[in-house]
Amino acid sequence: MDRTLIKDLKKSIGSQVKICGFIHAIRDQGGIKFLQLRDGSGIVQIVILKSEKEVFDAVKDLSLESVLEIHGLAKEEKQAPGGFEVQAMEMCILSAAQPELPIPVVEEKGGEETEMTKRLDWRWLDLRKPSKSNIFPVWTALEEGFREYFLKSGFTQVYSPSLMNTASETGSDVFEVKYFERKAYLAQSPQFYKQMAMAAGIEKVFMVGPVFRAEPSFTTRHLTEFTGWDFEASYINDHFDVMSMEEDMLIAGFKNVKEKTGIDIEVPSKPFPKITLKEAKKLLAEKGLRSEKAHDLSPEEERTLSEIIKEKDNSDFVFVTDYPIEARPFYHMRHEDNPGLTKSFDLIYKGVEVTTGAQREHRLDLLKAQAVEKGMDIATLEDYMNFFRYGCPPHGGAGIGPARIIMRLLELPTVKEATFLPRDVKRLTP
Repeated sequence: MDRTLIKDLKKSIGSQVKICGFIHAIRDQGGIKFLQLRDGSGIVQIVILKSEKEVFDAVKDLSLESVLEIHGLAKEEKQAPGGFEVQAMEMCILSAAQPELPIPVVEEKGGEETEMTKRLDWRWLDLRKPSKSNIFPVWTALEEGFREYFLKSGFTQVYSPSLMNTASETGSDVFEVKYFERKAYLAQSPQFYKQMAMAAGIEKVFMVGPVFRAEPSFTTRHLTEFTGWDFEASYINDHFDVMSMEEDMLIAGFKNVKEKTGIDIEVPSKPFPKITLKEAKKLLAEKGLRSEKAHDLSPEEERTLSEIIKEKDNSDFVFVTDYPIEARPFYHMRHEDNPGLTKSFDLIYKGVEVTTGAQREHRLDLLKAQAVEKGMDIATLEDYMNFFRYGCPPHGGAGIGPARIIMRLLELPTVKEATFLPRDVKRLTP
């Protein structure tokens, strides 16, 4: 007999079924015993009658989170959770759990959840909780929507290495690793390789892969390794073209999440509000908020700005544009009429920055000058500079932190909750 998922049991009312899952709860009422069985699709009540002696007697040896295979009759039962149950005829213990769980999978009502460090130590048990069950289906649906947009829009997926011979981005906050007889660095972003694709004539690319940041940060939004979603496109007019692409991509992703997971989320509409950093600082000052970050937004400013935009434009998203050169990498293009500002942007979603993007500088002489101005060692950038020696189209793109999007979409307290196995300053296990 084929296995039936719990979510599909309603279609099998009156029929014999085989179901498999973890024991969620055990209840013994003397002449009748009840189990709750949980699989990836839901929870169902199992009723075990005394007449089924072998199964009935075996219940006393069961422990929570053991894995069972149950054969029985699917029945309507209005008082059971979901309005149906399975009357067990046969039971097989596929894997017995030790009786004392290191962390509870079923938290007591009104009780405090186990402290996060301990939950992350036992991450696979923590993820069994029904409250965590939608995190990765949402990830999957969001990425599926992104991919549908990219593929329909003529993007090509490419795969970049994580090992580099020189530090990417600004040259700071990188992990150095031993690479045979020399040093290598874990990539802070696939930025240089996206631009190489532009120079190769692959006009639109997207990438999904690990990103490493050696930042000693202990915030709810930072990890030392995370999954990045990146894209880059040639022959753009300016950074507003890049923002338009990201708007379409996010709309496609959010629509897919709503359709595939059934979660009632607000799908954004185009165009998203856009505001320069200077204008944002003015609005924040009017609220009495001043930051020590003259060239960037602090987390508090991002939260307050989102509240202002939500009230003003009823949008959870806002693009902040035109960051000063002090806050941006050397390869961001600068405004011709104001070379102190870059053609760049951040996208803030519900108070958290989720994207950084820009039009890139593709002219070799200007790129070199901007790198020198930033104090970069040109010799170590020789391979990168070679991308622009033999013609390279104007281009731009963005790097996206999907875990931050998931964190805010599901109102999770930290990006670690949105990550399968988070890595931070102190954590390398499990």
